[in-house]
Amino acid sequence: MAVSIRPLLLVLLLLLFPLIYTMSILHQRWNPEETKKLSPKKPNQLVLGPAAGQGLPNRIQCQGTEAMNRIDPSSKNINSEDKVSFVTVFTIYKSDPTNEKMLDRVKVGEISYNTKSERSLAILNTYINFIQVSMPSSNVIVLTNPDSTFVLDRNNAIKFPVEGDYSRSNLMLQRIKSYIAYLKRILKSYEMAKANKNIIFSDSDIAVVDDLGDIFQKHHDFHVALTFRNNKNQPLNFGFIAIRGTQDGIIKAKVLLEEVLDVYISKYMGASRMLGDQLALYWVIKLHLPSAIQKFNQHECFTGNVKGVSVLFLPCAIYNWTPPEGAGQFHGMPLDVKIVHFKGSRKRLMLESWNFYNSTSNMSNMLCLILCSGRTKYDF
Repeated sequence: MAVSIRPLLLVLLLLLFPLIYTMSILHQRWNPEETKKLSPKKPNQLVLGPAAGQGLPNRIQCQGTEAMNRIDPSSKNINSEDKVSFVTVFTIYKSDPTNEKMLDRVKVGEISYNTKSERSLAILNTYINFIQVSMPSSNVIVLTNPDSTFVLDRNNAIKFPVEGDYSRSNLMLQRIKSYIAYLKRILKSYEMAKANKNIIFSDSDIAVVDDLGDIFQKHHDFHVALTFRNNKNQPLNFGFIAIRGTQDGIIKAKVLLEEVLDVYISKYMGASRMLGDQLALYWVIKLHLPSAIQKFNQHECFTGNVKGVSVLFLPCAIYNWTPPEGAGQFHGMPLDVKIVHFKGSRKRLMLESWNFYNSTSNMSNMLCLILCSGRTKYDF
């Protein structure tokens, strides 16, 4: 005997109706912004903990934010004759005003930052501040797109327009092109090349915490200096490149960067937004100087010839040290650290560090502040 399925379906619908109705009401009432509010917020101030590296040799020893075994660089005699041009690439992106208003206000010291533009400019100005404290005879050159409107009203710091595509997705590629364009511009001017002014290309989220003149004074024969670390896939960091300011040094640096650019375009355009420059640089070094690979897990300077360019390799631990947020960084801070690199989410810590130094005038104690707070991420 055939059984009709219509009554069964009707019963099933009657049973499911309350559940469907409830889910519909919940969906209408669900507010993603309310959900965000319920999520735990990251701290809006420094959270201090134990400093990394305590008890280890040749590491800064701290009691709270007081350095116990490091002579503050400000008490040393700064070599006023050592002049370096620090060159960085910087731009500010136009953003939706609505999104700008949605950002939480960030306050560091007595200054509040309400927009991404304000925060980016604050990082750039802090970068300049640290250079002028640690190397007062040096100047800062900011490579940027010609139509940029941000104001740079600082002594010994200027904007240097370079045509190009500074969009977020192309910025790492454009950085290499801007560096090359800057070197070409210098070589066109005989007087500038003759001045023998050394050059350091760097990210703008670094703090120079000691005089870098020793790079050029202790090592006399290199053209270009790079920083290395014990990282299998990206042992070279593109955030710091030192160039001897002789005409030969500038020419050799241009040759090296041009090859890196060619490799970038031919092999790593898929990583154009991030890391492509470091991958291309490593590819060039590995091709022309394979013996360098075995030395990247050590901590000593070494030199090598890369297609006729004399390259000095400097350890990141001293010349490109990053606060202890990543693996391999938990052994403290070397006593002779020269540069602190506030990569990624560490930008807020860079401003907090400058605020601390500005109120205490003690660079060594500021480094203890970084050690005590470097493992905490801050929204910025």
